[in-house]
Amino acid sequence: MKELKVGLLGIGTVGGGTYTVITRNQADIARRLGGNIRIVQVADRNLELAKQVTGGQVAVTDDAFAVVNNPEIDVVVELIGGYTVAKELVLTAIANGKHVVTANKALLAVHGNEIFKAAADKGVIVAFEAAVAGGIPIIKALREGLSANKIEWVAGIINGTTNFILTEMRDKGLAFADVLKEAQRLGYAEADPTFDVEGIDAAHKLTIMASIAFGMPMQFEHAYTEGITKLTIKDIQYAQELGYRVKLLGISKKAEAGVELRVHPTLIPEKRLIANVDGAMNAVVVKGDAVGPTLYYGAGAGAEPTASAVVADLVDIARLQGTKAEQRVAYLGYQLDQQQVLPILPIVEVHSAYYLRLRASDKPGVMADITKVLADLQISIDAMLQKEPAEGESEADIVILTHTTQEKIMDAAIANIEALPAIAAGVTKIRMEALSR
Repeated sequence: MKELKVGLLGIGTVGGGTYTVITRNQADIARRLGGNIRIVQVADRNLELAKQVTGGQVAVTDDAFAVVNNPEIDVVVELIGGYTVAKELVLTAIANGKHVVTANKALLAVHGNEIFKAAADKGVIVAFEAAVAGGIPIIKALREGLSANKIEWVAGIINGTTNFILTEMRDKGLAFADVLKEAQRLGYAEADPTFDVEGIDAAHKLTIMASIAFGMPMQFEHAYTEGITKLTIKDIQYAQELGYRVKLLGISKKAEAGVELRVHPTLIPEKRLIANVDGAMNAVVVKGDAVGPTLYYGAGAGAEPTASAVVADLVDIARLQGTKAEQRVAYLGYQLDQQQVLPILPIVEVHSAYYLRLRASDKPGVMADITKVLADLQISIDAMLQKEPAEGESEADIVILTHTTQEKIMDAAIANIEALPAIAAGVTKIRMEALSR
């Protein structure tokens, strides 16, 4: 094969890791390929950093467009992030007939349909393994390893920051705000953590996985997102007493009426393997009709784990040089003209089991009133936890786990419960998933 010449946009954490991995593992990569992958130009606004990382071994520039317009380059690796300039750079690279590797989940979730159409028209590859779950090869598993299956559902811990926060809250009994400060100090959370803690980052990644799993265009704008900022240590502890752990999950399921596309805190039985994924690690469970549930676990971020995925994409592109476009694996698993525009179900149409926490007066008849509200709407109770009032108080916490019902029915039940005279505050609701079948 001919040498694959690469232009690298951004040499920060992931870009630096990519340069290091390619340089360090050059011999092994060449043995696998029968040829070389070589970075020939790097663009970064911080020229001193670029020169320091590359050791003066490659050309550096602060003009990213100089890289995408460089006729010598075969592949552009986009690692600068964001929606705007990154989009222009990627589309310019494609227009110039260059393959693209990107770790930019936000770009693909929002503009992926346009980007893949442009790439198909030009006959070039857009590879994005690093955009979801860092070093875990979940994109390749969904597109290739599970291609014999009808995918029934995908569920994943796909944001390391929130998983670290929830793990620390559970293990140390700390409040969300305190753990967030620690996560920022350790570098797990950004100074502005909104994309992470409000579930937006996870929704970007889930959108990409769902499109591959179900053969549909990206529909990020219809994803339901709910973050972890309102979770209390009390709910995490009560869940643990009942045999569950709370995780921020991205969940996509195919139902008769459409596709669920939702990110929110979720109770998972502690006996599930994914419930025991702690710290900043990621994990994804995929259920196929033939294979059953399969679990993918590993580092979801970091310099070299993410670089591992970037370089793997470069290896794939090197192997596919010279092949016809129709001989390659489709960008999203299904051929673009075979995609189906499936409706995304609004959250009120979703079916789930629920964790409810309410604070009620400790007097006779209260539980009967609560259970009557649920029974009237045909919501059955799976388990219940009633705490004793603290000394000197006349109210106590009640926790109820329900069987599966529709969200809008549960919302109606909650409104009726909150209207009872004995209920002292709003009802806390957290969805539950068994992830067993």
